[in-house]
Amino acid sequence: MLRKASAFVLVFAVSICALSNPSCAAQEKEPIKIGAIFAVTGGASFLGGPEAKTSEMMIEDINAKGGVLGRPLQLVIKNSEGSPEKAVAFAKQLIEEDKVVAIIGPSTSGESLQIKGLCQKAEIPLVSCAAAELIVNPIASFVFKTPQNDSFAAEKICAKIKASKLTKVGIVSANDGFGKAGRAQLQKLAPNAGLQIVADEVYEKDATDLTAVITKLKAAGAEVVVNWSVVPAQSIIAKNMKQLAFNAPLYQSHGFGNIKYVEAAGAAAEGICFPCGRLLIAEALPENHPQRSLLVSYKQSYEKRFGEAVSTFGGHAYDAILLVTAGLKKAGAADRAKLRDALEMLQGVIGTAGTFNLSATDHNGLTIDAFDMLTVKDGKFVPCEK
Repeated sequence: MLRKASAFVLVFAVSICALSNPSCAAQEKEPIKIGAIFAVTGGASFLGGPEAKTSEMMIEDINAKGGVLGRPLQLVIKNSEGSPEKAVAFAKQLIEEDKVVAIIGPSTSGESLQIKGLCQKAEIPLVSCAAAELIVNPIASFVFKTPQNDSFAAEKICAKIKASKLTKVGIVSANDGFGKAGRAQLQKLAPNAGLQIVADEVYEKDATDLTAVITKLKAAGAEVVVNWSVVPAQSIIAKNMKQLAFNAPLYQSHGFGNIKYVEAAGAAAEGICFPCGRLLIAEALPENHPQRSLLVSYKQSYEKRFGEAVSTFGGHAYDAILLVTAGLKKAGAADRAKLRDALEMLQGVIGTAGTFNLSATDHNGLTIDAFDMLTVKDGKFVPCEK
């Protein structure tokens, strides 16, 4: 389990070696250090908590099988609590003091955007677990990310609203990196889909009551509401809409992919629609779907070990470690520059978010087809009706 090393830092170093295990020789070698910055606690803990747990589980499994390049992996986890300022400080520690070969995370877009330039200048590979397209566009040669692009999410939402024949949209978004990026995508794409934005409200990410915001949307005549955030407000907005008898359909961003948001919203979550990868509906996929085996295996392993439902956020960390380890194997050495070059050449890597095809012009490597539209029915995630 994760051990707390200080108020804000967690360190996890796993080296499993049984005397009868043939991988013992690998475990005796110097470990390859990988840094991670997750919001394990704080307002974004629904993201960082599953990411840290997934990382713990994966590192144990990889080391039990002999590690990478014949060496064990050591994961140094920093708990940023979702703070961009702490993310910057921890990134510097990981680079300068811990001498890691790469950094995975941070959990949020705001943090990732804050350390993007720092990692690029230090020439250390960063594989972000946050979704804002600005993380990889414009391209920074050492910066990658695993979640699907927010432009694809916005496009999926707009297409679904258009198909419903509704046209008047009220946008609400958190005043943070993810919220700002998603809001910009909606402002850009909604008119192209024939949608009219009749209200556009922004709230603080730590807001606990959005009644005033919802009242403005209702007064503006919004026929449908789109919320863009990865904070607890995702649940609050649903409850406030129900309390005000505002029965417009509610769409969330792909930041809604944790069943804990549904549990927090209760009955108000019913009918919420959002774009998401296929991890949350893994068992419903056809037997021959290229992702099914990996998704079901990860989902069952995580839920058995931690006693909680898997989330897309843990999946982002799964994919980050998957890409880094694949890159290390391709590079043939625990070298930052060689790893960067190898990451950029990875093709056909099946992960939880989709199939990654990275290149010099695409440091995410996923297409819009990595998304499905899901909804909440009887407190569970299910595919939206076509």
